[in-house]
Amino acid sequence: MAGASRQRRLPYLLIGVLLVLSCATGGVLLTLQLGDRVTVLVLKRPVSVGQELRVSDLREASMARDGGIDAVTADARGAVEGRPVAYSLPAGAVLTKSVLGSPKVPRTGQAVAAVGLKLGQFPTELQPGHRVMVVATAPDDVADESAGAGTQSWKAVVAGVRAHRDDQVTVVTLQLAEVDARRLAAAPEGALRLVVVRGGR
Repeated sequence: MAGASRQRRLPYLLIGVLLVLSCATGGVLLTLQLGDRVTVLVLKRPVSVGQELRVSDLREASMARDGGIDAVTADARGAVEGRPVAYSLPAGAVLTKSVLGSPKVPRTGQAVAAVGLKLGQFPTELQPGHRVMVVATAPDDVADESAGAGTQSWKAVVAGVRAHRDDQVTVVTLQLAEVDARRLAAAPEGALRLVVVRGGR
């Protein structure tokens, strides 16, 4: 009788052992998966080239450890605060070691130009990191009946926005192709308009 009882209990014991092993394996896999993620620093708001990072500019986010980028981890927050950024960056950008340091713009083939604009010549929500189309219209004294004749446009990225002269004029710093920057510099004052385009950040 005792032998028969042990035989009946054996399948239950085996099932119990398998359940324990299954739970243990699942726990190990979960630990490995969690271990593959790391907490990194992300920009909470846009920053301009040369701007020194502050606590209020940063937030934390979780990402895969093997993401392929040299992201700055959250535990290095103290080491990056007060350091300048080498490029203008939009909100949501992951902070990497390569974007820290002295300004590295413009790169080869690019140029930085500043334009003075008044209200109505640019969107009021314009911020560094926005992608824009710079449109230059022909002067009023140029007579041409062709639609759009004399109008030029160039793609650019906003590197900085700063109000001057009691907010009457706002200076917008733009990064764009060098050849376009030369044409932009020759555009008549007051003839420029900025349009934020799709994928504006």
